[in-house]
Amino acid sequence: MEKRIRILGLVMMLLFGAVLIQAANVQFFRSHALATSPNNPRNVVARLSLSRGEILAADGSVMAQSNPTPNGVYKYQRVYPYGSLMGQITGFDSPIYGTWGIEAYYNSDLMSHQQPATSISQLLAPTTSTDSVTLTIQPALQLLAQQQLAGRNGAIVALNPTNGEIQAMYSNPTYDPTPLVSPSSATEKFAWNAYQVKDADGFAPLTSLAYQRTFPPGSTFKVVTSSAAFEARPDLAAKSYPAVSSVAIPQTNLPLQNFGGGTCGGNVSIMLPPSCDTGFALLGLDLGATTLWQQATLFGWDSKPPLDIPGVAASNFPTPAQLQHNLPFLAYGAIGQGDVSATALQNAMLAAAIANNGTVMAPDLLKEIRDQQGNLIQKYAGKIWKVATSPDTASKISLLMQKVVSEGTASGIFNPNLKVAAKTGTAQTSATNVNLKTDDWMIAFAPADHPVIAIAVVFPNQALSATGAEIAGPVMNCMIEGALAAAAGLPVSNTSSTCASK
Repeated sequence: MEKRIRILGLVMMLLFGAVLIQAANVQFFRSHALATSPNNPRNVVARLSLSRGEILAADGSVMAQSNPTPNGVYKYQRVYPYGSLMGQITGFDSPIYGTWGIEAYYNSDLMSHQQPATSISQLLAPTTSTDSVTLTIQPALQLLAQQQLAGRNGAIVALNPTNGEIQAMYSNPTYDPTPLVSPSSATEKFAWNAYQVKDADGFAPLTSLAYQRTFPPGSTFKVVTSSAAFEARPDLAAKSYPAVSSVAIPQTNLPLQNFGGGTCGGNVSIMLPPSCDTGFALLGLDLGATTLWQQATLFGWDSKPPLDIPGVAASNFPTPAQLQHNLPFLAYGAIGQGDVSATALQNAMLAAAIANNGTVMAPDLLKEIRDQQGNLIQKYAGKIWKVATSPDTASKISLLMQKVVSEGTASGIFNPNLKVAAKTGTAQTSATNVNLKTDDWMIAFAPADHPVIAIAVVFPNQALSATGAEIAGPVMNCMIEGALAAAAGLPVSNTSSTCASK
């Protein structure tokens, strides 16, 4: 009995010691983190008892604002007038789930904070207020993207190639942030759970297909492979590859075939417009893993694009170490398949880099930040992120992309007066690991002689018989028309003679 009492006493002392250690941990080591945590109920109440700054579109229209509530625990409720059209950009400021999207990235500007002193009186008595954040998004172009997707899973990203400004970035499935800022916790939780449910293609609304999901880029990647040849191996760019319908790839007994069993060959300038798979696969083997990987990384692959929104995904190209003993994947990588993947954002930046003389501008959503008196706090100026190619190489690729439109895989899609440069992409993939599907792409910029817009369109998990030209082409045509109209200060139309709602 005495032994048991001693053991019990020892256990109680150890438990008491653990309580003291945890108390010290909470009081001294974690006190600041707990006090400032966004999940601290006191902070949530304090945060939602104050108004937040507005999020505005490029035309000044309101994307998010705080409205006073007549009663309840919180004095203000966030309102999102555009709903699901802008949801994956604005994000939300939820009492339960915190901030997402632009609400999260520019949270310190949008929430009430101490303003810089501009006078002695303000220096002696600092003031606090919110700032407004104006984005580069053009609502008319964003709406056009929504209309063109017409409820289908896919993504469209449109940006200015000279400064990286994102003018439209829309994808399906999407979500309306409104229920996530509801005063009702039950409404919030129901929406949160619903927005995480994946559809038949494995996509959930809370994950943007525009900048958070990657897909095999297919033949759009041949722009990268062509650039690698012109930049590093001009001799291979001029090399004539055999005109065949299929080629044998080392380390496998499965031949690589052209789409539809067609025959093609020649040098890069001949092969890019018809998108010759066999020739580009052989070109990739000749270039080697290191050269192809280096060129891909110069365009932005294997790096997270510095877009000012949380959760941006990096596109993937296998490293030389992964490819040097896997020649089939090197051959397929040169035509944008195998382990190669890209976001719609990355592929829009690929088109933009060629349009911008080989220079990749950092993508950006911020136009400016102003205080409540309208004073300018911050204004974005375009920043160079990477230099992918020389101007000479970019010019050569641009001419070839124009031939894709005039005589290649994108012929007959665009009005010649628009002067579009484009590249199609059709990547075979498997949505269910049983049935083959295609991820259908198109990237483009216009006008080719003085580009003002670069766009990527992707439709994942399409029928095996589908192509990028067939599925993404008509949508790209409408987006180019709309973007050029917007650049000229004209209304963005969805019903022109060649562009109708899908």
